[in-house]
Amino acid sequence: MDALRTLGAEVKPVRAVPYKDPNNYVKMSGRLASEMENAIWANQFDNLANRIAHYETTGPEIWGQTDGKVDAWVAATGTGGTFAGVSLFLKEKNPQIKTVLADPMGSGLYNYVKTGEISSEGNSITEGIGNSRITKNMENVPIDDAIRVDDKEAVRVVYQMLRKDGLFMGGSVGINVGAAVALAKQMGPGHTIVTVLCDSGARYQSKLFNREWLATKNLLPDEV
Repeated sequence: MDALRTLGAEVKPVRAVPYKDPNNYVKMSGRLASEMENAIWANQFDNLANRIAHYETTGPEIWGQTDGKVDAWVAATGTGGTFAGVSLFLKEKNPQIKTVLADPMGSGLYNYVKTGEISSEGNSITEGIGNSRITKNMENVPIDDAIRVDDKEAVRVVYQMLRKDGLFMGGSVGINVGAAVALAKQMGPGHTIVTVLCDSGARYQSKLFNREWLATKNLLPDEV
């Protein structure tokens, strides 16, 4: 928010409320755009240009870099564009590739994949991923399974990546990699499993990389 203000934007923070609430940030942004002159609302959750971009670029990049020898694709969803676009592309190339949705606590998508009904339980410190609805980007997307990753595992993974791999990543990466590790244990040795490191840790200094804040959430990893 500070960066946006520095660049000259007027920032309107809103409470985190479900999509059904008229004050949800997606609905609020659309409403504001309709009331303003010269405004463009990207509508990233339901704008199919989102998943098309990943169908045309990210999917082919994964296919090319693995020489087509990919067994599973696993990722969390926010808008759903990355997961959807890559899943659609890879399934066209090889229907046997498993597409697995990674989900934090507090999101309803894990239960949707498992039971067909959107319902959530618990909550998560992760930001920008998970959902309580099926976005346009996620409609009619092949999903073979879902894996839920809790905050403790996500934080452990983030700090392992930082300390052992030299990768400074955000919370959504903890969900992605945590789910990829869980999937690897399910599938066993000899498989190529792909996920995406979609977020730098630089945005999370005040929370994920703040020892005092983590301690208040009982999430301080052992190696800190």
